[in-house]
Amino acid sequence: MMLLTPELRAALRAQYRSDVGGKRPLVKLFNPLSAATWLASELAEDGNALFGLADLGFGCPELGWFSLSEIEALRLPFGLRIERDLHFSTNVSLSDWAGWARKAGSILWAEALLRRASDTACDLTDRFPPPE
Repeated sequence: MMLLTPELRAALRAQYRSDVGGKRPLVKLFNPLSAATWLASELAEDGNALFGLADLGFGCPELGWFSLSEIEALRLPFGLRIERDLHFSTNVSLSDWAGWARKAGSILWAEALLRRASDTACDLTDRFPPPE
C-alpha cells in the first residue's frame, strides 16, 4: 500500500506552507499488530518529514516531526507493514487531538472518546432540534 497518495502529499504540503492555525490531521498511519499510530498534518518540502502526533503505544503521545521513509521501511511479522487508515477523516484540530490523546493515554482511546462525543452531540441534535 502506498502510504501517501499524490493528492495527500499535495494537501499535507499545502498545510505545511500555510500560516493558518488549527491545522487538522489529514492522514492516520498505524501498525496493524500494535497500538502504534501516527496522525500527520504537514509534510515538509523534503517530502519525508511529517509533522503530527505520534503514539508508539507507551502512553505518551507526542507532537513532533517523524520520518515517512523510516515508517515505510518498517517490516512487521507475517509480512505486514505500516498501513494508512483509508477511512480516516476529522474536523478536530491536531492540537485538540494531542490534548485528548494525552488525557486518554493514546490516540486510539482519544479516537474512541471523540467519536462518542460526536455521536452524543448528534443524538442531542436529533432529540432537540433547533427552534425554527
